[in-house]
Amino acid sequence: MLKLKNISFNVADEKGEKDIITDVSLTLEDGKFLVITGPNGGGKSTLAKLIMGIEKPTGGKILWNGTDITDMSITDRAKLGIGYAFQQPPRFKGLSVRDLLSLAHGSDLPEDQCCAYLTQVGLCSKDYLNRQVDSSLSGGEIKRIEIATLMARDLSLAIYDEPEAGIDLWSFNMLVESFKAITKTRKESMVIISHQERIMRIADEIAIIANGVVKKHGPTEEVFPELMAEFDNTCTFR
Repeated sequence: MLKLKNISFNVADEKGEKDIITDVSLTLEDGKFLVITGPNGGGKSTLAKLIMGIEKPTGGKILWNGTDITDMSITDRAKLGIGYAFQQPPRFKGLSVRDLLSLAHGSDLPEDQCCAYLTQVGLCSKDYLNRQVDSSLSGGEIKRIEIATLMARDLSLAIYDEPEAGIDLWSFNMLVESFKAITKTRKESMVIISHQERIMRIADEIAIIANGVVKKHGPTEEVFPELMAEFDNTCTFR
């Protein structure tokens, strides 16, 4: 279980202290899928980075399965089974997809297991297993490979920061199908930062964050209709 208790985060600039996150409290039960949405600049990605340990809160506590991880390093959080996928995944020239999956897993993965992970994210394993994780891969391909690496880690909590950013419609459709498959076949908790209606629809819960505070958090069947009532179907949060 993930618990954020009165989390705050501020930074200093030429005008003084600026609040990015203010007194945010959230609880995510084991095995649940939470989408965090809201306007750009509202603090969504910052909150994801605070959970992973990329940034450190200036106030409050982060608890994971009852353990206070507020001051833990990224490495220690990773050892607890927490993983993070960036908006723009890194590329590694000279490293094959199979090597990357094995690194993520922590030991050499048999070919059939590598193929299974790639298949689950909609990639033909024969076409990708020995390809380099470099600029020859499209944005959609690299993002699905990153999802596969998180699956290979057998995480307890997976965090995705706007996985739909910068990819084409076909790749986005495949990402949605990948997330659907994860929710059906795996028991890990999942947090996705997203603006996209189709990703929100498959979540268990939605939290709306704006101006650094939680405006609404609850089951998708309650929160999603309110979003649609406020914004027509042609508009997403921007």
